[in-house]
Amino acid sequence: MMEVGFKSPLLDLFRRGEVARDVKMMAAQGALAPRAHEQLVLLAALAEDTDAEVRAAAETTIEAIPRPALGAFLARSEVSAGLRAFFAARGVQPADLPAPDSEDPLVDRGDAGAGKGEAAAEQTKRGTLERLAAMTVAERVKVAMKGSREERAILIRDPNKLVSAAVLSSPKLNEAEVETFAKMANVSDEVLRIIGHARAWTKSYGVVSALARNPKTPPAVSLPLVHRLNDRDLKMISLDRNAPEPLRLAVRKRLTKGKAD
Repeated sequence: MMEVGFKSPLLDLFRRGEVARDVKMMAAQGALAPRAHEQLVLLAALAEDTDAEVRAAAETTIEAIPRPALGAFLARSEVSAGLRAFFAARGVQPADLPAPDSEDPLVDRGDAGAGKGEAAAEQTKRGTLERLAAMTVAERVKVAMKGSREERAILIRDPNKLVSAAVLSSPKLNEAEVETFAKMANVSDEVLRIIGHARAWTKSYGVVSALARNPKTPPAVSLPLVHRLNDRDLKMISLDRNAPEPLRLAVRKRLTKGKAD
């Protein structure tokens, strides 16, 4: 994937090639529509995919984006030179005036298909958990990005990594939610790893403490956080039999050093 100066957990999965072909195809067709910036980065990358059908679908979707809207988005200050160059090669230049801030995708074909309106109406009668379970991966990704706090709390535990990554890429996500996720023992290791490697979130002591005290957090994530913990948290981890042994050893060493000082 080209260097475009924009990152999110969702894009990282695509960059690492950890997305199934059918999901790549949905993204290429505009059926998996995250925020506008992610969508353009995905389409640019998929237009250079090794799969000819994926490339063709991405190019078709790019052609379907209204040129005035695309040019206005490319004029925004956060758009990288790499992304502008990609579209310049296709004859699209930044507009004179940038588009206003908006998280909406520039093209969205996710609701195409017969009978989907009836299915959606029926789903509104169900509980949130059942409704989400009945959705496709693409639909759950949309909800993860744009849905409610309650829906994000459910989808962060989704077994599909793309869905949980979409939750962590949501523009609606706040620090309190991230701290709650970091405390959960029923989220995947990948979720905790993403949180632990995000500087924006680990600036918060609450997030750091939650990660370090969560037995599910991989030691590679929790060990570098030990030096930031206060004595109260250090003592709690040292007494927690569920904590990984490497973490407990590091904590005890820190406590011993503290007494010596």
